[in-house]
Amino acid sequence: QEFSGDMGSKPVKRIETVKGLRGRQFNEDAGPMSHPIRPDSYISMDNFYTATVYSKGAEVIGMYNTLLTPAGFRKGMDLYFERHDGSAVTCDDFRAAMADANGVNLDQFAKWYSTPGTPTVTYSSSYDAESETFTITFTQETKSTEGPLHIPISTGLLDKSTGEEVVPTKVLELKETTQSFEFKGVKGNVVPSILRGFSAPVKIVSSTDSKEDEEALAFLAAHDTDGFNKWEAGQKLYTSLIFQNLKGEDATQTLDYVSEAFGRTLASDPGNDYSIKAYALSLPSEAGLSEELDVVDPVALRKARKETKKAIARKFEKEIRAQYEELTKAMEEDGEFKVDTISTGRRMLRNIMLDYLCSICDSDEEKMACATMATAQFESAHGLTDKMAALQSLVSMNGVAADARDSAIEKFYDFAKDDALVLDKWFSVQAMADLPDVLDRVKVLKNHPDFTLTNPNRCRSLISVFTMNAAHYHNENGEGYKFVGDIIAELDKLNPQVSSRSAGSLIQWRRYNEARGALMKAELEKLSKMKPISDDLFEVVSRGLK
Repeated sequence: QEFSGDMGSKPVKRIETVKGLRGRQFNEDAGPMSHPIRPDSYISMDNFYTATVYSKGAEVIGMYNTLLTPAGFRKGMDLYFERHDGSAVTCDDFRAAMADANGVNLDQFAKWYSTPGTPTVTYSSSYDAESETFTITFTQETKSTEGPLHIPISTGLLDKSTGEEVVPTKVLELKETTQSFEFKGVKGNVVPSILRGFSAPVKIVSSTDSKEDEEALAFLAAHDTDGFNKWEAGQKLYTSLIFQNLKGEDATQTLDYVSEAFGRTLASDPGNDYSIKAYALSLPSEAGLSEELDVVDPVALRKARKETKKAIARKFEKEIRAQYEELTKAMEEDGEFKVDTISTGRRMLRNIMLDYLCSICDSDEEKMACATMATAQFESAHGLTDKMAALQSLVSMNGVAADARDSAIEKFYDFAKDDALVLDKWFSVQAMADLPDVLDRVKVLKNHPDFTLTNPNRCRSLISVFTMNAAHYHNENGEGYKFVGDIIAELDKLNPQVSSRSAGSLIQWRRYNEARGALMKAELEKLSKMKPISDDLFEVVSRGLK
């Protein structure tokens, strides 16, 4: 992560890492397979090459760097290699080297290794003008059985009237269940920028009124000097708008905040970092949004997200189209395909513009316009990124745009058929299509001559990806669950590791409504009665049924 950030953009790399963490590891933490990064026991070790062990484990390493500073972390690494180079080591050996090299006590920090689940940190703040003191109070809620965790919370303060940073990033060390931190000499009220750089793998929640919180988010989206938190503020505004649309609430004020943030970002000069602008304009993923809900309705969530995207696209259609055309012209003038930071960022931003424009597809005329634009990019693309982005838009088109969709799918197959990894993408993009008959299409693809369950990558490219197509996999008729359940039973005889991972799409049944949950649970019960059943699959299924 650090190397990639140094070679490109640190905020962009951090955003990409956190999006992956929230999409996979937070979901794992919320389910029956939740476990600490150092599991106490297991039936099959294959089930613990997980996002928790790897991704959350990397976050814990990152917290050492945050707490000790990069210089202190380097001292710890030097001592670690001096003591253990060439030897088998433990997490405790690493922690001891960090502590000893810096003369600090990290015993409380060790609880991260034994605590499952994602901690939630709630915060509130107040300003006393008379004493010029700004106070932030944090409360942590964790599954630790040994007391509170040691959580580094990187925080800065911005002047509420000017947007200027008045207190640069400071690491607040939360060690108690509830703990307050005071900032003295603060002349005028401020807005806190909390958990900068995502300094700890936690969920951060404001205790203030949602409307007041939205005002602060809009402020941070405009003024925050921390690239990650500036992006995060926008994501929270988008999330609030989507959820209000999901509940059928009046979202007028939130839409104004979102429009202000989106319009300002769209008009901004990205300099050499087009990627950060692209991320700032992107809506939260369905997977990320689901993590914020107690009971998930994937069909309603997709509808709310699509309607939000379309509303933004219609409001800014002229500006979005102008930027798409401007970026297209710049790329054409470059001629040569490049993989430098500027070029990759341009491609990313242009593909975000294409996605917004293709969301405006209600009438036949609009559908044909979207198909024409996406096809033009598909045909002219010099690299796979642009070709795939166009195909991702095309595969979900129907009605008068169906011929363009089918033609692109056929042409991409001819392009990909001699390269196994590219052919995996051909299967994946179709499995993610937002079409009413997508399950039938996946069943047809399962019988395609180039598909086989014996190749793990090919299997994942179709079956696992379909389970990520939440609105269709979770159709209340239960056909998606039955299809995947039958595949898992077949897979278990071929590759228990893949079958157990695939079963992860069924074990979260408690997070859905009663009808969906019962159908998912029924598939797990059917799998549990299989004879024989691998240890890998048995462990996942049995934990899922507890």
